[in-house]
Amino acid sequence: MTASNKKLLSLLIKATILVLTYVFIYHQFLKKGKDIQEFKNLMQAIGSGQVMFVMSLVFGLMLINWLLEALKWQYLIRNLEPVTFWKAIECVFCGLTWAIFTPNRLGEYGGRVMFLSPRKRVYGVFAMAVGSFGQNVITNVLGSIAIMWFTVTFLHLKLWITAIIYLLGVLNITVFLVCFFNIKWLVWLLNKISFLKKYHRFFEIIGKYKFDELHRIILFCLARFFAFSCQYYILINLFIPQIPLYEILLLTFIVFFIQSALPSLDLVDVAVRSVTAATIFAYVTNQTVAVIAVFSAIWLINLIIPAILGTVFNLKLNFFDRNS
Repeated sequence: MTASNKKLLSLLIKATILVLTYVFIYHQFLKKGKDIQEFKNLMQAIGSGQVMFVMSLVFGLMLINWLLEALKWQYLIRNLEPVTFWKAIECVFCGLTWAIFTPNRLGEYGGRVMFLSPRKRVYGVFAMAVGSFGQNVITNVLGSIAIMWFTVTFLHLKLWITAIIYLLGVLNITVFLVCFFNIKWLVWLLNKISFLKKYHRFFEIIGKYKFDELHRIILFCLARFFAFSCQYYILINLFIPQIPLYEILLLTFIVFFIQSALPSLDLVDVAVRSVTAATIFAYVTNQTVAVIAVFSAIWLINLIIPAILGTVFNLKLNFFDRNS
């Protein structure tokens, strides 16, 4: 393929990504317009000064969330291909652009590693998988704790059923923590699968993370988790102040836990999350509209706005230059 053809194809790929991104966002706005309007109506019932202050906090936490993810990404690949903090930010936001129109956010891997040199991109996918696993560990550990609390507080099941739920919860927490901090076991398991042996050199990067490095990664994940959890607390507390802090957080953890277990597109995640949140929060409030509006608004702030910003960084990608 000639240089001019490569350049043309690269431009076509970038244009396709931009079109897909904005078409999906527009389609989702049409679907969620009612929820967003409800959020605006709720805001109008509150003083403008308080609204500005609260929304500034929520936007600030969005930036903190993704800056923490950029720091985590920079740390994950520091031994693979060291990058500046700004380049890590570009990687993260471009990945978010690719994520919203791909199943289970798989495009996030592609969008992020495209900023690495071509020979390091596959390795980068496995490095990112370690970070994603860490985030999933936090979601499952705190989600399991929240479900155990929820079972006792609201469901009032028979003792033996409650005991089974607690047993499964403790087992889930243990498995995730043990597997993450012994991630080399995953490499060993992958190497036992015959048709995957030829990819051994890519799996090796997973096993290179030592315990203290995994500990640092899990702290990044925990910080991110509480950053976006605080967003939900701030907005729900604004509209439904009678719900205690611990209840808002624990119920939100359950929503995260359920959503993480369901395969979906980012652009339908908001619907799944809103329905789940409305069902879970119904145990503590009858203000379903406010709950759905909050979850829809935070989806807009945390995913759609960064994805739009990521389209700018998408223009910098180089798909064919092997010397990049």
